[in-house]
Amino acid sequence: MSFTSDTKQELLTLTMDECCRLAELSALLAVNGQLTITSKGVNIAFVTTSLPLARKVIQSVKKLYRIEVEVMSKEQLKLKKQKQYIITIKEKAHRIINELSLMHDSLGFAQTIDETLLVKSCDQRAYIRGAFLASGSINHPHSSSYHAEINVHSESYAKALTELLNTYDLKAKYIAKRKGYIVYIKESEKIADFLRIVDATNALFTFEDERIKRDFVNSITRVMNMELANQNKTLEAANRQLKDIAILENLVDMDKLPTSVNEAIFLRKRYPEASLVELSEKSAQHFSKPVSKSGLNHRFRNIRALAEEAIHDFKH
Repeated sequence: MSFTSDTKQELLTLTMDECCRLAELSALLAVNGQLTITSKGVNIAFVTTSLPLARKVIQSVKKLYRIEVEVMSKEQLKLKKQKQYIITIKEKAHRIINELSLMHDSLGFAQTIDETLLVKSCDQRAYIRGAFLASGSINHPHSSSYHAEINVHSESYAKALTELLNTYDLKAKYIAKRKGYIVYIKESEKIADFLRIVDATNALFTFEDERIKRDFVNSITRVMNMELANQNKTLEAANRQLKDIAILENLVDMDKLPTSVNEAIFLRKRYPEASLVELSEKSAQHFSKPVSKSGLNHRFRNIRALAEEAIHDFKH
């Protein structure tokens, strides 16, 4: 199973109070529901490819309204040919629409989120949970990027859901897609917060464990890359210094060079791959007075200047 499937399976087993069940059902019907009008009246249809989610909706409708619903399934012709489950609510449809605040006078069916459903914090979390169960997904924390999203049908609803998510500082955003809109969260810490908000405890532990492992590996990789880069810089500097020394040995009288310069030349030739810090430490073994890193750096700059001067004199 995918990480999304595991997360949803956990969420489907949660128990909740009636107020939370109302908020969750409202989100489920708003995101995956459709309003149909027939000669016999108004119906609400809920469509999903998840049998456990279909059972959840049926269970919630029965518990809250004591009514029966019609259920049918059909094979999808495209993609993976999953079964599609269609739950039709005919009885008490008007009451359900009103109590779940699914109709807005000017915007229409399921175009916004009514704050009267979200009085308590638990109601807000239940609503977010319902929206995620209806059409949400989260990348597995093994993947190269962190991403959680909920697919919705309209911009007005996407905006309302984004605002609800951001009451928890999740930095959610929404964008238009070919079919509808997606509300998404990108940062790993915010996705962890999202899982905490919807009470997906086991999924949160899994996500955080994988995130810590991934971040640790990334940290080790960054350190190794930095060390490799520093080593390459050290070797490049050492090679440049050895070339300068070779120029001096071929073009000038080495005995006339200052003692400080000859000491630096000795150390570099003796330890061709050492860093300045390492050369400074080695200097204590060869000279009565150790040479500091900054002192060596100054001496190698003098060697560079002497080499350039020697080349200039040789050409002229």
